[in-house]
Amino acid sequence: MKIKLLLLLLFYSNISLAAKAIQVFEGDEVIWGFDFINQEEVLFTQREGSLFHLDLKTKKTTKLEAPIVEASGQGGLLDILIDNGHVYLTYSKKNKDVTTTALAKADLVKSKLMNLRTIFEATVKSNTTRHFGSRLVIKDNHLFMTIGDRGEREHSQDLSLHNGSILKLTKEGKPASDNPFIGKESALPEIWSYGHRNPQGIDVDPVSGELYSCEFGPRGGDELNRVKKGLNYGWPVITYGKEYWGPKIGTTHKEGMEQPIKYWDPSISPSGMVFYRGDKIKEWKNNLFLANLSSTHLRRLVLKNEKVVEEEPLFADMDERIRQVRNGPDGHLYFSTDSGKIFRVTR
Repeated sequence: MKIKLLLLLLFYSNISLAAKAIQVFEGDEVIWGFDFINQEEVLFTQREGSLFHLDLKTKKTTKLEAPIVEASGQGGLLDILIDNGHVYLTYSKKNKDVTTTALAKADLVKSKLMNLRTIFEATVKSNTTRHFGSRLVIKDNHLFMTIGDRGEREHSQDLSLHNGSILKLTKEGKPASDNPFIGKESALPEIWSYGHRNPQGIDVDPVSGELYSCEFGPRGGDELNRVKKGLNYGWPVITYGKEYWGPKIGTTHKEGMEQPIKYWDPSISPSGMVFYRGDKIKEWKNNLFLANLSSTHLRRLVLKNEKVVEEEPLFADMDERIRQVRNGPDGHLYFSTDSGKIFRVTR
């Protein structure tokens, strides 16, 4: 009888009981983005503007060349993506009287960056230092890059600006040839989708091949979206969030505007996201993970037929603002925090 009871308890217990987070690095600044050169080497960005090489075996860090950033408000040195001997970096850049989101590229040579150059700068209107977006993913040999509304919500519906959009770019920062608004008067050719608020997570579902993104709502209304070519995701016309001081914003439905796959109210503040492709916790294979800030946890989602059918919060007891989550080449899941730490998830 006791054995049966124990088995039942194990069956119904949260799977997080079988997982733990092992700290592999501790710094003292927000680690906004990180990516792996190999199983033992990581590059990571600190929002204040520094880029580091980390040897996971020796714990030694080496500061590398980075773009000159405008590190104010939510801006700074942001995402990083390593691809076939190249490093891509997103960052906030002062451009006359406007701070914009920019994309740099460098060659990765023996763990160092060479030929660092800016290949794209977003065309935005903003007098704020908020909502830079800035996550990167590669799909179909192209870069997808998220741009926040920059705190100027009305511009998310303006195709003549990059505010509140997801872009599809070549690996040299040019518009993809199949982008939906090429040739349309007063529309920017880099835009793939628009009507976003502040998308800070993006990845490709390894099963369906679909592109997904998560974004911050205002007070409530954080969203998970399946990102499709040319579609309007509604902000600020439709949203499930409210003003921070209480009133509703717009409505929740409008013809021609997309509904989220999932929304959260109250907010969870989703930052980075990734589909788990590793093999260390087999039950999690192809599950989606969201790194959450104000709700201080890693959230596991199970998707079925493009719907969220299961959710599980992980590591909330750590009380860490989790900023980014990635697959490691060793099959483990890793995440970084605003307190400057990197953790490996294991049994």
